Amino acid sequence: MTDSTHSADLSSDLALALRLADAADAQSLARFDSADLEIRTKADRSHVTDADLATERAIREILASERPDDGIFGEEFGAEGSTERQWIIDPIDGTANFLRGVPLWGTMIALAVDGVPQVGVVSMPALSRRWWGSTGSGAWTATDDGPRRLHTSDVSSLDDASVSFQSITQWADAGRLPQLLTLADRVWRDRAYGDIYAYMLLAEGRLEMVAEFGVKEYDIAAAVPIVREAGGRMTGFDGAETISDLSTLASNGTLHDAFLELLHD
Repeated sequence: MTDSTHSADLSSDLALALRLADAADAQSLARFDSADLEIRTKADRSHVTDADLATERAIREILASERPDDGIFGEEFGAEGSTERQWIIDPIDGTANFLRGVPLWGTMIALAVDGVPQVGVVSMPALSRRWWGSTGSGAWTATDDGPRRLHTSDVSSLDDASVSFQSITQWADAGRLPQLLTLADRVWRDRAYGDIYAYMLLAEGRLEMVAEFGVKEYDIAAAVPIVREAGGRMTGFDGAETISDLSTLASNGTLHDAFLELLHD
């Protein structure tokens, strides 16, 4: 996730990513809270619905037509093509919420260049919310008055920090429950907002940290340019600058080292 300088203009890629989100929303929202939603269990015991599959197919069809030389890595249909320019797709992040009728789910679309996410779009149509960012162009969200630029908070003390830890079970399974309890005891406020929404709250300056385990690239890639361009920082839980660490720690930037020190003391 280390920032790198790319001279290429990303505006056309961002515009495409936003159109991909439009196509995704049309598929997913039509199936949300549907009585005939088709659900099955994958080999890893996670759920997949007909909406997940249809949403990723819709994105892939557009990319095949408009970016045939780019690679794609999606949660439901895997990876194909080049990794130099690779679109990383999570068609419905928060499928468990989706299938229970909870509106905290969304589509994540990222473009990684040489392994570094440079464009990211997160769309949560059940909330009528969307966020986007690209390297050098800032991070933004849509409002009734037009796009609003995002900035992480300027909170500089752990005593005043609000954090999202995703789930107790996730930290326990990773052998990190003692660190979670230490974190909760140290900060002002701890909540489990869950999935991609927590990262967007961070980018908006409403949280100071999000951390989770057991993640894949498609779970977090779209958040990277948004959080980074908003002034935040994202690493692995151990501080490594990667999106393939199977863990992530995102912060407002100011408190990143303090969180790492606290959680590894």
